[in-house]
Amino acid sequence: MTRARQSLGRLGEDLACRELQRRGCAILARRFRTRFGEIDVIARDGPTLVFVEVKTRRTAAFGGPTAAVNPAKQRRLVNMARSYLMGLGGPAPPCRFDVVGVTAAPGRPPVLEVVEDAFSARAP
Repeated sequence: MTRARQSLGRLGEDLACRELQRRGCAILARRFRTRFGEIDVIARDGPTLVFVEVKTRRTAAFGGPTAAVNPAKQRRLVNMARSYLMGLGGPAPPCRFDVVGVTAAPGRPPVLEVVEDAFSARAP
């Protein structure tokens, strides 16, 4: 991954975390690694544990950033969430999967799209 892409991804995650906090969520973890991959953000929204996928793009072409969370990516996110929950021990809290799309076009303010409960654990 190039430095420019890493920098863009980090910017998107920073903006997503700020927006989630503005909406009342507590950020529990960022870039949480599992054997299935990495969960961008794990947050708590009241009693609900929120697994957040952040997609950052320079343009809204090809359906925009949220369109990149396809069924295969959803399955991976569900597996990563299950891995995280197994590490907690005890009964699993209520959970949901959110997607935050960030369009950061050069010379323009970033645009965020937050999709709460974007898909279920019964992902295709």
